[in-house]
Amino acid sequence: MNSAVSVPAETDKRWMRAAVAQSRHAEGRTKSNPPVGCVILDKSGRLCAAAHTGIGGVPHAETQALDMAGKSAKGGTVYVTLEPCAHHGKTPPCIDALIAAGVARIVVAVGDPDARVNGRGLEMARAAGIEVNLGVESVATMAVLHGFLRRISAGKPYVWLKTAASLDGRIALSDGKKRWLTGDPMRYFVHELRSRCDALLTGIGTILADDPELTCRAPAGDSDSPVVFVLDSQLRTPPNARLFGKGQRKVTLFCTESAPKERFITLQKTGATVIILPTDSQGQLDLHAVLNHLGTIGINTVLVEAGTGVTTAMLGAGLVDKIYWTQSQHILGADARPVVGPFKLVAMPPQNLYTQLTSSWIGQDQLRVFVRDVNQDKTG
Repeated sequence: MNSAVSVPAETDKRWMRAAVAQSRHAEGRTKSNPPVGCVILDKSGRLCAAAHTGIGGVPHAETQALDMAGKSAKGGTVYVTLEPCAHHGKTPPCIDALIAAGVARIVVAVGDPDARVNGRGLEMARAAGIEVNLGVESVATMAVLHGFLRRISAGKPYVWLKTAASLDGRIALSDGKKRWLTGDPMRYFVHELRSRCDALLTGIGTILADDPELTCRAPAGDSDSPVVFVLDSQLRTPPNARLFGKGQRKVTLFCTESAPKERFITLQKTGATVIILPTDSQGQLDLHAVLNHLGTIGINTVLVEAGTGVTTAMLGAGLVDKIYWTQSQHILGADARPVVGPFKLVAMPPQNLYTQLTSSWIGQDQLRVFVRDVNQDKTG
């Protein structure tokens, strides 16, 4: 049995932050698996490995780090952002590999709520004589793992919403024609933001008005472009829309039962998936059903990029967890199209109380990030 190792708390925090930094490289690239980071120190406290979950969710961060460390892992310390898996999935259990490598300590930021793990990995480590420390830098870690944790616990993804607004909260002139509000540096940031989510969600209004590609063109490559979902109750998406023109990138259209059957067939021929979902009391696509479907197919984090209608509906239903508010220095006037339309409120909605997390300048434009519950996310 390994003897207990005395390590200063600040040292553990420092190396866990390094593991969190690794995990951010995996955001939006692990499919239904969590984006995990792992750092290994040898028994002398020297760094010998740093890794993150691979593209598509495999290999796991721990097994990659162990391969990198080799024999140096024996007697060392492992820093991992999520509890090591204890079940056979796409790969053998990571905890078995850590035990076999003879590590002395495992420092974990967040326990895995997956019913197949949920403490079992740590119990197995303790039973093997490995010292375990849980909860180090958990807040910083959850900022990366929010999507996975939300899907496992609630069955639906964590929702980001991004908007590009003028100083007076408008997104377009009254004619609706596409014009850039923000500059190139901010648009590059948005492409990078897209690469960090698992899916994009937009509405048919945006498709018809802007004909967007919804890809990660700069600075990231097309390989990081997430799958796209379109709220299109009557299947009005043109078969030649630009979002269909990017190879193997998957596009799914959500419609209602009343959608024309001939449109259903036509759009399926583009390679799109068409899914019928229930409607709400107003006859619109039920947004709760939309998010539940995304959770069912393994979407951890979804980024909403849409016009006034979808943005208003998502916010009005209290379904947005995090807002990326990008703002130019233009003033467009009251006749321009607003970010958010009428809510018809009779009382202040507690589910829409947002706290500003960060504020920064990207080029000539301002980025402000808000979260609905500041206790959930303090790192951005």
